[in-house]
Amino acid sequence: MRSRLIRALAIPAAAIGTLALAGASTTPSPAHPAGAAAAPPPTAYVTNNGSNTVTAINTVTNKAYGTIKVGSSPGNILIAPNGKTAYIAGSTGVTPVSTITHKAGKLIAINYGAVNMAITPDGKTLYVTNFSWYTRDNTVIPVSTATGKVGKPITWQPGAEWGASPLLVTPNGKTLYVASTLGTVTAISTATNKAGKPITFGGQAENGAVYMAITPNGKTLYAFGSGPYGPGNTVTPISTATNKAGKPITVGQWPVAIVVTPSGKTVYVASTGSGPTGCFMKSPQCGPARPISVPATVTPISTATNRPGKAITLGPTASSLTMAITPNGRTVYVHYSWFVAGHGSSAMIPISTATNRAGKPVKLSSWGAGAIAITPNAKTIYCLSATSTGQGVVIPVRIPAGTVLKAIHVGNWPIAIAIAP
Repeated sequence: MRSRLIRALAIPAAAIGTLALAGASTTPSPAHPAGAAAAPPPTAYVTNNGSNTVTAINTVTNKAYGTIKVGSSPGNILIAPNGKTAYIAGSTGVTPVSTITHKAGKLIAINYGAVNMAITPDGKTLYVTNFSWYTRDNTVIPVSTATGKVGKPITWQPGAEWGASPLLVTPNGKTLYVASTLGTVTAISTATNKAGKPITFGGQAENGAVYMAITPNGKTLYAFGSGPYGPGNTVTPISTATNKAGKPITVGQWPVAIVVTPSGKTVYVASTGSGPTGCFMKSPQCGPARPISVPATVTPISTATNRPGKAITLGPTASSLTMAITPNGRTVYVHYSWFVAGHGSSAMIPISTATNRAGKPVKLSSWGAGAIAITPNAKTIYCLSATSTGQGVVIPVRIPAGTVLKAIHVGNWPIAIAIAP
């Protein structure tokens, strides 16, 4: 699915009655009693990269409201702070979708498309990055959410890199951080849209990705990169007060996901355990030699000491994995897939944040660990996957019981899922 994403992108409410989404068949929502003003349930939105659509799903009935036509090659989803709009990044720009009507608004056209997004806590400014394999430079594009007007691009260093740059806004809304696969994080003032000096956090991740998370109090940002030539095994804490990097923290080999507990006390980093897949002309990005394959793990890190706890073993080396945490912070869920003797398997593994122990895996029929999302009431987790032909499925799992419900069919090559409250 990863290769499909790269190729396709070329670069991740009020009462609802019967919906009539443009260009799509719809499933009527349950009728409310006459005169009632009952709030609708949270809605899950899934981007279908191969269909240029978004599927809206009622999280109570697990039925799709319908299919929404959006811009080309939709990928990442961002829900506005007020929950009223879902922003969909794609190869032609950003499409706003109303979470009240489930209808797409006017496309916000952006040269070279949009990949990653972040929004200020007041919801007034959306920030977007392009896929820099095409642009070969680094810019962050501010967009007014009130008017849809694209502002002047913000140029930041270190310049050209190998992948799309993730974005993160501090909880107080004062600073935007943008990360580079060259191993840097750059702070940008949201008041002036001016970039500061790049902060070096670790090794480069050529042809890979970089990941970030921030504590709820906004004091510490955690960043790491991981790629096929240098999988990496460290996470670097960065003080947002001084914009200085601290001592790297050792985690499992080839980390690919990070979450922070709502209390801000613990950071969890999931690692596939995969080793280097190659080395282009013995470039320095390859780093020291590592075992080809080790078990997949999740490492808890204390934010008070920035020291790692005992790694939690998931099982064999993961072919892919994603991670999410319940709103109450009690459980981390890992969507995990692996190969053994040529046979692919997939499961959902719960980890108690009180004990840092893995619970009984919930086996899933569909192979491949795509994005996951948890409902605000922490009763259902939705797991994204696809068949070998690209047909997308969303598998709902009741938690904590681990009951697997009937799969929901969506569009081709689903990429991302997010839930609007």
